[in-house]
Formats: sequence, C-alpha cells, structure tokens
Amino acid sequence: MTKSALQIARSAYQPKLPKALRGAVKVENGKTTESVADQEAIKELFPNTYGMPLIKFVEANEKQSFPAINVGVILSGGQAPGGHNVISGLFDGLKALNSDSKLYGFILGPGGLVDNNYMELTGSIVDEYRNTGGFDIIGSGRTKLETPEQFEKGYENLKKLGISALVIIGGDDSNTNACVLAEYYAAKKYGVQVIGCPKTIDGDLKNEMIETSFGFDTACKVYSEVIGNIQRDCNSARKYWHFIKLMGRSASHIALECALQVQPNVCIISEEVEAKAMSLDDVVTYIAEKVAARAAVGNNFGTVLIPEGLIEFIPAMKSLIEELNDFLAHHAVEFSQIKKSRQRDYIISKLSKENSDVYASLPEGVARQLTLDRDPHGNVQVSLIETEKLLSDMVAVKLAQWKEEGKYVGKFASQHHFFGYEGRCAAPSNYDADYCYSLGFTASTLIGNGKTGYMSSVRNTTAPAEQWIAGGVPITMMMNMERRHGEMKPVIQKALVRLDGAPFKEFASKRDTWAIETDYVYPGPIQYFGPTEVCDQPTKTLQLEQAK
Repeated sequence: MTKSALQIARSAYQPKLPKALRGAVKVENGKTTESVADQEAIKELFPNTYGMPLIKFVEANEKQSFPAINVGVILSGGQAPGGHNVISGLFDGLKALNSDSKLYGFILGPGGLVDNNYMELTGSIVDEYRNTGGFDIIGSGRTKLETPEQFEKGYENLKKLGISALVIIGGDDSNTNACVLAEYYAAKKYGVQVIGCPKTIDGDLKNEMIETSFGFDTACKVYSEVIGNIQRDCNSARKYWHFIKLMGRSASHIALECALQVQPNVCIISEEVEAKAMSLDDVVTYIAEKVAARAAVGNNFGTVLIPEGLIEFIPAMKSLIEELNDFLAHHAVEFSQIKKSRQRDYIISKLSKENSDVYASLPEGVARQLTLDRDPHGNVQVSLIETEKLLSDMVAVKLAQWKEEGKYVGKFASQHHFFGYEGRCAAPSNYDADYCYSLGFTASTLIGNGKTGYMSSVRNTTAPAEQWIAGGVPITMMMNMERRHGEMKPVIQKALVRLDGAPFKEFASKRDTWAIETDYVYPGPIQYFGPTEVCDQPTKTLQLEQAK
C-alpha cells in the first residue's frame, strides 16, 4: 500500500481515551430503562434484553483477569469516517483484556457473517488502517440480518471460529438488526453477545445517551470546507447563485451543521418545511425573496443549502408521491403502453385534483423522474431527484414573473452541486479519531463484562477526552414501532432536527442577517496537527446542544 505523507504522519497519532478506560475498570449500573415509545409492544418482542440498566464505566483499584475471547466485527451500511478507529479501539481493548484474544472481521458487511466470509484482523493489519478513512479494511454491505435462517447460519459460522461476541458497527437500521440478533441469541441461550456502535454521517442516530453518531463531525467539516471554497469563489466572481444539495434524506442535521459553520445566504431545513406545512411554491418563493432582496442592493450572487430529503418533507409532494406509488403499482402495465409524449397528461388525468395540480406544476424532467425512476419495491427514488436543479429552475421562473411585474431588478444565473460521497470516507478529524477509538474500546469493555444488546456510548465529548464518560445503552431503550412495508416493526427511532433545540434556534436567529449580508465563513481543510482549538473542536451542533 502506497501512503501519502499525511497518512504516514497520521498513522503515528495516538487517539485519546476517557480516563476511566485507561486502567482497571468496573461497571456502575444506572437506572433501568424502557423504550422511547410503544413500551408494551417492545417489551413483548424483547423479553431477554428489555429493561436493562444504563451502564457507566468507572476507574477501579484492582485489575481483573479476563479469559481470552474470540470476537467478530461487522461494518454495516454506508461508510462513515472513523470506522477503522472503532476497529482499532476494539482490537486494542480486547488485547488489553487478554493478549490471546482474537478479532475476526466479516467481509462486506452482514452478508459476510451469513456466507462465512471472514479474515482474522491481526496487529499488523490493524496498524495499517489506524486513523484512516473508509471501511476498506473489511468492506461494508447492506444485507439485513432479520430472519431466523440468517441468525442460525450466522451462529453456525460463529461457532466454527469459537466467536462468542459480535460487534456491529452501523446506523439505526443496522443497530436495530443488532438488537434483534442479541435477543434471538439470548432467547436460544447460544452464549453469543451482540454489541452495537453508532455510525452515520447523517447524524440521525442520537439521543440523550448517544450524543452523536460517528462520522458526522468529519463529513460536515469536509462539506463545509468545500462550501466555503464555493462561497469564496461566489464572492469573487459575484455572478452566480450556487444551489448545493447535501446528504441527509431522513433528517437535515448535515445541512444545519454546515450552515452554522459557513453562514450561507439560504439554508432550507426539511423539518421546518414539514412543521409549517409549506408547499413547493412556498419554498421557491422563500428562496426567490432572498435572491430579490440581495439583487436590490446589487448582489446577484449567493449560496443555498438544500437537504437531500427535502422533497419528502413537503406535505403536498409527500402526498403526491404516495398516490403515484400506489397508482403505478396497480397500473404499471397500462402506463408502460402509453406513448412517452402522452405520459404526463395521462398521469395528470388519473390523479386526485390536488395531487394532479402539484404534478402539473413540476418541470418536465422532475415529473418524469417521479414516474420512471423507481426502486425494486416500486417506490420513487427520491434521492435521484435533482432537488437543487428543481429549485433553481423554479426560482428562475418566479423571478422572471416578478421582473415583468417590476418586483425584481437583478440577474439570476445558477450553478449546481451535490456533496455526498465526498465526505463518507474522509480521513477522520481528531474528534472522530478519538471518539471512534473510544467507542471501540468501550465495546471491548462491554464484552469483557458479559453484556449483550447494548450500544457503545461515549458522552461529554465537548469536554477534554479524559473527562469523557464511557458506558453502554440498552438498544431497546431507543426503539419504537413503525410501519415498514405494510407491517409494524420495532426500529430505532430516528432523531430529526429539533426546531426547539439550541442548534436550530441559533441558526434561525442569524439567517435573516446572513441572507442579506455577505457574511461567509471559510472553514478551510480539516487540521490534524496544531493548537487544540483548531484541531479538536467538535461540531457546532454538539457545542450548542451541550451549551459549551
């Protein structure tokens, strides 16, 4: 493997650990827990892993001796910066418990467990990947572990390797699967512990005990750097409005964090759009008003941040998509026989009046995407809709109307960007390198203390690392019941942007000023070496939530 100068220097970085994990550790049990909602239903589904206490690790006087243990690890779902350091922390933690312990990585996600595709992760292999981005040490995959057949096949493979604990590093769906697996193995008395670790750049896996999901910090810093660069270009050329779509289908945490970092002229928050029952035209009008206000003072340029999942949060669009999905599921053959030139009129004639009007108002390209690009379940692939282009096109039309009416006196030209994959495998920031290493080390400590059905938790992360609080949270505590594919299923509740939360309130208090003034911030690239105030800062979101 050829390494860059930064990689070579970075490999020597020793991630910081909470003080409580640096020596002998003992378990301090907290309050017993219950699920965030639907308590009776969740308790019934998880009788062996429900109601367990919160766990905090504290320093102990005497070091315990632990037997050697074989542990498996899986990287599940989309990549996020810091995954390699979770594995590094897990490896070092297991070796600290007993130097004869072994760690096995299952290749390409949960499918590797079912297919018995694995490799032993030795010290020399782990050392190659410390403090690096990506999931390429063992790869990742999106196979869902949800059927007894998969659980049994996985157990057979674990038994062959003598593995008695499994760590699943993933987002809300992956950790939901970890919870189901932990319950299944506990019910069968198979003696296999299952521990989860909170991963997702989208930032929507968090609660009172999980401050943030790993990778969010790094991804937002990567996006903010590039947005800052665009804003500097924007302020230099002074002739373009840049419409920038950011990852975050289910929540707008990334857009909000980037807005707090770079101070754009406009940032749309999906959760606010839904709460205010805004129409697509309302969103377009809001943006156009900011464009017109800047044009009035001679500034025909600016930046607009848009969350990837915005369309699904607009109530009228959500209603249209649901009716389209249902209609096309039942009339797919009939629709396929309509000439392309007549498909738009055909759809307009078949929908309810309200949804028909919304569909008719959409640009041709977007209307076509809503009817043609469907996933294997027959649903619209919303992430493929170029929301940034849709909004800029509709803003252009509205501004042209206003110009005719004498309400707008500027020039409008747009550029489009989508930042997603660029942030998923970046070299982790110091915060993520430290946080992930601590999560992995905490997972090993949970295993050593015989726990299952827990998610690794590291809190108080706006303080210096030695003051971080390590422990475990029962995954059942985060669960509720939701309708998935027509059935009620237990799932981890997604954390959306809270409109009454400190981060959104801070943004809302500043956005009118940012809209008119060119008050851009240029964060620059992630810094790994230098003053702690430059290198070790957590996200603005976390600082505001922790009021620090």
